[in-house]
Amino acid sequence: MNSRWLQRFSALFISSTITMLGSGLSAQGQIPNPGKISTTAADLVPQPTEPASETSAEVAQVNVDPGRPTRGGSSYIGVAGNIGLGGDSALSEGGFMVISKIGLTRTLSVRPSVAIEDDPVILLPLTYDFNFRTADAFEDTFALAPYVGAGVAIETSDDADVGFLLSGGVDVPLSTNLTATAGVNAAFLDETDVGLMIGVGYNFTGL
Repeated sequence: MNSRWLQRFSALFISSTITMLGSGLSAQGQIPNPGKISTTAADLVPQPTEPASETSAEVAQVNVDPGRPTRGGSSYIGVAGNIGLGGDSALSEGGFMVISKIGLTRTLSVRPSVAIEDDPVILLPLTYDFNFRTADAFEDTFALAPYVGAGVAIETSDDADVGFLLSGGVDVPLSTNLTATAGVNAAFLDETDVGLMIGVGYNFTGL
């Protein structure tokens, strides 16, 4: 009797063990949950992503659009008076100037101008345009946009000379069509020629 129960218990134990082992092997053979962390070498190596490369390309790209407005206002062409503050060229003498601002990017512009006298001086500064600021004059508030830059000055006399140029000033929008401007130009030619320019320009967009 005891031998018969022992045989039945042994058979039941063996059958249960085989069933448990079979279910364990089946679970190991299943594909892991996609949400689990992968430990394969390919998945552990960082891979570049397309959005990151596209963002880098956009940051590196600079759009140059001659004649566009800058954050300091519209591009313009106009006339000005020049007051000489020292030196020995048309820039250092009182006279007439043709001035301009040509926006290149949101912050940069080129401002070609000519001081017209017996021997005209051509000024070619590249300037950095600042944001508009507010100022008070006689209890009236108005906007102005400072700029600073550097470039070259070309003296067109018989003994023509080319020198380094420093330029700085402010633009003041008067209306949608007009911009007032004032600035100081210092050209390092045979001597240091300095002129104060005050003028007005007609606004335009694009070239």
